[in-house]
Amino acid sequence: MLENNLSAGGTHASLRSIKDPEVHQAIYRDADEANSFYPSPSSWEDQVLYFLLPDRFAQGSENDSLDISGKPLKGDTKAYDVVQDSIVSDEAKESWKNAGICWQGGTLRGVKSKLGYLKRMGVTAVWIGPIFKQVPHDEHSYHGYAVQNFLNIDPHFGVREDLKDLVQAAHKEGIYVILDIILNHSGDVFGYKDENTPYKGTRYEVAGFRNGQKEAVLPFEPLNEHSTENIDDCAIWPTELQNPDTFTREGSIGNWDKYPEYLRGDFMTLKDINLGDDGNPENPRGDIENFAPTPALNTLCEVYKYWIAYADLDGYRIDTVKHMGDGPTRHLCTTLHEFAATLGKENFFLVGEVTGNRAYDVVQVTGLNAALGIGNVQQKLWLICKGWSNPNEYFELFRNAAFLKKGSDAWMRDKVVTMIDDHDQVWRGESKARFCSDFEGKQLALAAMGLNLTSLGVPCIYYGTEQLFDGQGPSDRYLRETMFGGTFGAFCSKEGHFFNESTAVFQNLSKICQIRTKHLALRRGRQYLREISANGADFGYPHILNGRIKSIIAWSRIIADQEVLCAINTDTEKATTAYVTVDAGLHRKGDCLACLYSSDGSTQQAEISERNGKAALVTVPPAGFIILK
Repeated sequence: MLENNLSAGGTHASLRSIKDPEVHQAIYRDADEANSFYPSPSSWEDQVLYFLLPDRFAQGSENDSLDISGKPLKGDTKAYDVVQDSIVSDEAKESWKNAGICWQGGTLRGVKSKLGYLKRMGVTAVWIGPIFKQVPHDEHSYHGYAVQNFLNIDPHFGVREDLKDLVQAAHKEGIYVILDIILNHSGDVFGYKDENTPYKGTRYEVAGFRNGQKEAVLPFEPLNEHSTENIDDCAIWPTELQNPDTFTREGSIGNWDKYPEYLRGDFMTLKDINLGDDGNPENPRGDIENFAPTPALNTLCEVYKYWIAYADLDGYRIDTVKHMGDGPTRHLCTTLHEFAATLGKENFFLVGEVTGNRAYDVVQVTGLNAALGIGNVQQKLWLICKGWSNPNEYFELFRNAAFLKKGSDAWMRDKVVTMIDDHDQVWRGESKARFCSDFEGKQLALAAMGLNLTSLGVPCIYYGTEQLFDGQGPSDRYLRETMFGGTFGAFCSKEGHFFNESTAVFQNLSKICQIRTKHLALRRGRQYLREISANGADFGYPHILNGRIKSIIAWSRIIADQEVLCAINTDTEKATTAYVTVDAGLHRKGDCLACLYSSDGSTQQAEISERNGKAALVTVPPAGFIILK
C-alpha cells in the first residue's frame, strides 16, 4: 500500500509511515553522501535569527517588493497605504478581528520570495513556525501547532518540495533554516466519551479517533485502510502513532506548574503524547539516566530525522519543552545531534521553549543548544528598553554566577535566544502587546533591536517588528498580523503588504547587522553593564527615578584586547550626554573611541579621560543607539 501510494503521486503523495520507502531512504543513506548537505555554522551566536509564522508572512504576490537581486516583483497585492487600507467602521473592525483567528494564506513559496528582504535586513537564519499537516476542517489551526500528520506539509503552506526548494534557495544566499517542531502533543485527533475532562491523574475513556469530518467515531486503534473513507484526514499519522498507548488520555491541564499534571495533561483540545515518564512524584527531574523512550517518542525521532535529511534543515525550535520532561528531551537531543552529525551537520541547532524557572537546568541536562525563556529574558529586555525596569535586572541574567552556577558570563553567549517580541508572549498573561504598541515602543524600537543585536545571546527578530507592527489585545491573534496584507493586516488594515525596505528602521537594522558581522566582540565578547556619570565625578548604574529611566544605558563587549562600547538613550525627547566607564586596562588617557554607528547618522570622537578608572564622554540621540570602538 505504501509503495503504491508513493508511486502514484511522487513526493506529493501522503506519507503514512516511518517505514515508507521515501522516509527510509532519506534517513538511511550512504555515509559518503554527507558532503552534499549544508554544514552547520561554527557558532550560532554569530547569527541573526528571524522568526515568522508562515500563514502570516508572505504569499509571493506582493507588488513592488524586491526579489533576491533587488528588482521589483509584480503581483496582485499593493504596498500598504495608511489612508486607503486602514479599517474605519465598527463593522469592518469586527470582521478584521474575527479574521485574526483564521487562515490567511501565507505559503512556503511566499517565504522563499522574501529571502532578499531578509538578507538585506541582515538576517542569517530564518526560524519558521510549524508547517506540518493540521487537523482537517479547522479554520483556527493556522498557527501550525495542531498536527495531524507529522510526515506531511499542510496544503495551506504547500507541498514537501516547497520546503526543500526554500531551504536550497536560503542556503544559496547564506541563510540557515530552523523549523518549529512539536513532540509534546498532537492536534485534536480523538474525542473523549465525557465532554468535561479536567486533569485528575487518571485516564478517561476515549470515544474514538476523529474522521475527516472531526467526528470521534473511528475505532481507537490502527486504521483499516480498506474500510476508512478519506483516510488521510482521519486519526493521526504516521500510522505508528495510532496505537492507543501513544496518548496519556488524562484530560486537560488546569494547573500549568503542578507536577506531573503539566507533563501528562492535554493542552486544552491538543492531545498529550506519552513520551515516557522520566521522574517520580517527589522529583520532577527524575531518574534521567534510566529513562526509557516510548514507541511514540522513537517514532517522532524518526520523523524529525527524516525532515533533516529530506530538506537539509539546519536546526529545530522545539515547542513546549517544559511539558516534555528532561528524559524525553535528552533522548531527542542525543538522537538528532548524532543523526545530524552523520550528515556533516556538526552543530545542528536545537533550541527549546522552556518556560518557568528551570531553563538553565534543562539546557544543561538535556543537550539542548539553547533555550527561550531563561530568567524571563524577553520581559526584562522589553522593560529596560522602555525605561520601566532597572538595566541591571536584564544584564545580571548574563553575569550572576549564583543564577548561572558559572564563574563568568561565557555560558550565556550561545545558550539563550533573545528577542523583544514573539507570537504568544507567555510572560504577559492575557494582555498581549507588541513592543511598538505604545508611544515609547514606537520611538524606541530601533534602540531596543540595537540592544538585542549587540548584547549577549543569539538575537532574534520577530516578523513585523522591523516594520513597527503594534498589535495588542486580549489574545495571541493580535501579535500575529499578516505581513502580506490579507484580511488581517497590521495597523487594523487589509489588502496591503508591508515589505518596505526604505523605512529608517529597516535601513538602520541593516547597518547594525553589518557592523555586528564585522566586529567579533559584538558576537562573542564578554559583556559588562557600564556605570555612567553626568558630572564626571559621581558614577553609578542607571536606575529608575520618578517611575521611569530617562538616561543612557551603556554596555561593553570585550574580546581579547578589543572593546566595543554600545549605548541606548531611553529619553525619547532629547539627546543625553554622559561619561561612560570603559576598561581601564585597554585604554590610555587621551585616546579616542571612534563612532561605528549612530542612529541619527552623526559621528563623534569620544575622548578617554581618567574618571572612575577610565571613562569616555558620549552623546546618544533621543531614543537612539550608538556603537563606538
